[in-house]
Amino acid sequence: MSDYKVTVLGAGLAGCEAALWLAGKGVQVDLYEQKPMHFSPAHKSEGFAELICSNSLKAERLDSASGLLKEEMRRMGSQLLQAAEVARVAAGGALAVDRDTFSAEVTRRVEECPNITVHRQPVEHIDESAPILVATGPLTDGKLADEIGALTGDERLHFYDAVAPIVTAESLDYNKVFAASRYGRGDADYLNCPFNKAEYEAFHAALAAAERAPLHDFDTGAEQSARPDPDAHGKKADTVTVYEGCMPIEIMAARGADTMRFGPLRPVGLVDPNTGHRPWANVQLRAENKERTLYNIVGFQTNLKWGEQKRVFRMIPGLEHAEFVRYGVMHRNTFLDAPRVLSAGLCLKEHPNVFFAGQITGVEGYMESAAMGLWAGLCCALQMENRQVTAPDTQTAMGALIHYISEYDGKDYQPMNMNFGLMAPLETGRMPKAQKQKLRSEQAKQAFEHWMSYIEG
Repeated sequence: MSDYKVTVLGAGLAGCEAALWLAGKGVQVDLYEQKPMHFSPAHKSEGFAELICSNSLKAERLDSASGLLKEEMRRMGSQLLQAAEVARVAAGGALAVDRDTFSAEVTRRVEECPNITVHRQPVEHIDESAPILVATGPLTDGKLADEIGALTGDERLHFYDAVAPIVTAESLDYNKVFAASRYGRGDADYLNCPFNKAEYEAFHAALAAAERAPLHDFDTGAEQSARPDPDAHGKKADTVTVYEGCMPIEIMAARGADTMRFGPLRPVGLVDPNTGHRPWANVQLRAENKERTLYNIVGFQTNLKWGEQKRVFRMIPGLEHAEFVRYGVMHRNTFLDAPRVLSAGLCLKEHPNVFFAGQITGVEGYMESAAMGLWAGLCCALQMENRQVTAPDTQTAMGALIHYISEYDGKDYQPMNMNFGLMAPLETGRMPKAQKQKLRSEQAKQAFEHWMSYIEG
């Protein structure tokens, strides 16, 4: 395929995955990245594949939806998962990475690839004369956003996403914080901060009453026709649409006293060594780097004012003197009304040379974004060869995600993580959940191998 050429816009996870896959097939790729000439409000590093919200790529178990998706991506030749192994940090049954190491490894692979030419400059125009893959992410703005709007009929949506704070390991009180995995399974990769009932109730009251930051100008400059809140400037986070899978902890607290205890603060499978009993609630900390000098407060995505974050989060047992190296922030994510405008091959129905990948298609999650980069790259290559694009069966994780993006027929299309609910239902009777997940995984692997045989043939 050395005579073929593709332009890729954006060097995030989806863009890098697509560029590396295409280049590996001999396609000449022009990869455009706006950093360092222009940074989005959420990005700080000049490196490619910068991780913003979390350093976790989620579960690896094949009986989990996220683990199944990663296995299918490996089968397709994902280079980002290879990079993740280089940057891996301990996280129990999850795949988590050192952000800087991961970004550096992906950047190296891209820059050293002989079939990829990197252009460090913004792009304002989409040239349809040859295949072009847009993977500019959920904060696409300016003239490029206007161009996309013109191509799609300005059917763009937005929701609000938040990131969690990071604290230093040396600032934690290890007389209260303890290392343990739930039910003693695997290595004790997480640190735990146990609440008793009184501590939790005081923390919940403070969190529910804490002052939230108004949305910034860059978060409210949504397109005039955007839904559901095109004029959100100055509003609080609970007045706009939030992504349920990355909900600010203060909004969760506002939903009820026990909402957090059955969510990110669930204490199941843990025993506080200081009491010998299960905590009333529990906050987990996950290592941010290989050296374990930094920890992410798991599930604590937030839009509280920074001073409020310091005050309220220091009420967590063990974090009384926590040093915050990053406070939580909230920003707008923009995505297409994909089922209306995109085909199953992730190209615009009315502009078949224009492909999209990543979060801008309406997937949520690092691996979901990268997976759609793989898929868009494959579809782009097949189109250039005049081969028919056939998606994997919805029994597979990849196929289910593609089907959701292109065929969702509900009223309001919203970003979605990979989950078993997207996959074709099992044709079986009642059985234990663990057995059902194992069976689903086995069927998915068989279906995916069948599809790969077709593609490779």
